[in-house]
Amino acid sequence: QVQLAESGGGSVQAGGSLSLSCAISGFTDNTDGYNCVGWFRQAPGKERESVAAQSTGGGYIYYPESVKGRFTMTQNKAEKAVYLEMNSLKPEDTAMYYCAADQACDHWHVPSWGYYGQGTQVTVSS
Repeated sequence: QVQLAESGGGSVQAGGSLSLSCAISGFTDNTDGYNCVGWFRQAPGKERESVAAQSTGGGYIYYPESVKGRFTMTQNKAEKAVYLEMNSLKPEDTAMYYCAADQACDHWHVPSWGYYGQGTQVTVSS
């Protein structure tokens, strides 16, 4: 069974930092593989939006303008782990954050990836 397990969410004041982790497991020879990993977030009443994406082979990391320069995504392919470092957090960053995996990063900003975790809550107070 494919699982993406996030951890590291919490509450922080504006200007603070948080780090999220994601452990990916359960992919087998019989499971559609993944070649793109990333993070999405969803605030109450809003659509899910991508905040970072990268091919599992490395290379360019996609970020939307809203988080560029503040969020940094890294991955450890050998350990099947994905990380999101969030700095200079703002109240508008408050949301449930989801780790995600998909076959390709072609449509990284479209919230229809193949696999999502259960999410971890990030709350930023002013």
